[in-house]
Amino acid sequence: MDNRTFSPLIYDYLKKYQEDPTSRIFAPLAEAYRKAGLLDEAIEIAQEGLRVHPNFIGGRVALARALFEKRQYDEVVEGLSSVVREVPDNLVAQKLVAESCLMLGRMSEALSAYKMLLYFNPADAEVARVVSELEAQAYEDGVLVLRRDPAPQKMIIKKARDAISNDDRVLRDQAIARIELLQRTLVHIDRYRQRNQG
Repeated sequence: MDNRTFSPLIYDYLKKYQEDPTSRIFAPLAEAYRKAGLLDEAIEIAQEGLRVHPNFIGGRVALARALFEKRQYDEVVEGLSSVVREVPDNLVAQKLVAESCLMLGRMSEALSAYKMLLYFNPADAEVARVVSELEAQAYEDGVLVLRRDPAPQKMIIKKARDAISNDDRVLRDQAIARIELLQRTLVHIDRYRQRNQG
């Protein structure tokens, strides 16, 4: 660092980090560096910390913020894609991904991220405006199309007997029912004959 005066927080965090380089204090230290305009130092300290804590979301977001300010948008999206997938309500990560995709011209990805932001914060008028503009642009560019339902099919009405006649089990049951009816009829005829002969 040079001779400029920095926030006492930087010195506090740096002291704690030097005392225990395996702690998660690297994330607020990286944030303090970023706010002080020391982007390279912020990126370096965040990357060092993430080597020890690769799944620490706070560290990944701190790194992404510094990368975003350095206009390294691809790295932001790459670093946060799993974060927004696993923790979609992390609004800072969602916004960084949305804005980075927008800067990269990846409109459909930007629209998805902005929609997720709007889902978790529906009162955000600015995000709602951006979603509306991106959707209008996507429709105009043909990236999004309105789904068209197929033309309604003419309904064919069949008799119930015809509707079930193609089912083998039903046909078998119907044949058995006819045979049983025939057997009962034959029994009745046989009884009738016996009565009349006797």
